[in-house]
Formats: sequence, C-alpha cells, structure tokens
Amino acid sequence: MSDPAASPDIDRLLHEPARLLALVQLALVNKADFTWLLNQTGMTRGNLSVQMSKLAEAGIVKVDKRFTNNRPQTLYQLTTSGRKALKQYKKDMQSILDSLPG
Repeated sequence: MSDPAASPDIDRLLHEPARLLALVQLALVNKADFTWLLNQTGMTRGNLSVQMSKLAEAGIVKVDKRFTNNRPQTLYQLTTSGRKALKQYKKDMQSILDSLPG
C-alpha cells in the first residue's frame, strides 16, 4: 500500500477464518441450521458453536433455538447489521487487494 494511513480498519471479528467461512455460508442462504453449517464449513461442533456464539454476542447473527419433531434445532440468520458488516468487510478487503501492484 502506498499510504498506510489510508488503509482500511479491518473488522477483526469477521476477519477470523472460521467466522468468515460461516458468515459467507450464511450470506448465501436466508437461514441455516447448525448441522447444515457444520457440513458446509467442515468445522468441529465445538468450534462452530464457539464462533457462532461470538457472532451472536456481537449482533452479527440472530440465533433461533426451537424444537422440530421433538428434537432441538438451532437456526442462524445474518442480521441487518451483520449483512452491512460483511459488505463493509468485503469492501475493505477489496481496497487492500486493489492496492497490490500488478
């Protein structure tokens, strides 16, 4: 980058690879359950649970816990602020990549 002072402030919460992977999957669908995200991301149950909890605490994702056919089901959905944050993250990363020579 030619001007380090002009570099975007990357959102560290979203920048973590496991969280980013889960967010990208959520951005592709309206809602996703825990098992679907587990299969799409390849994370362990514990890792996915921790990452989704951090995103929920930050207001990036909404969590809906319910019972379906007497079985617990956890659904995740990007919040409006989560979609905005992901869009800004994409813009910031693109800005960094665009500054590369060649």
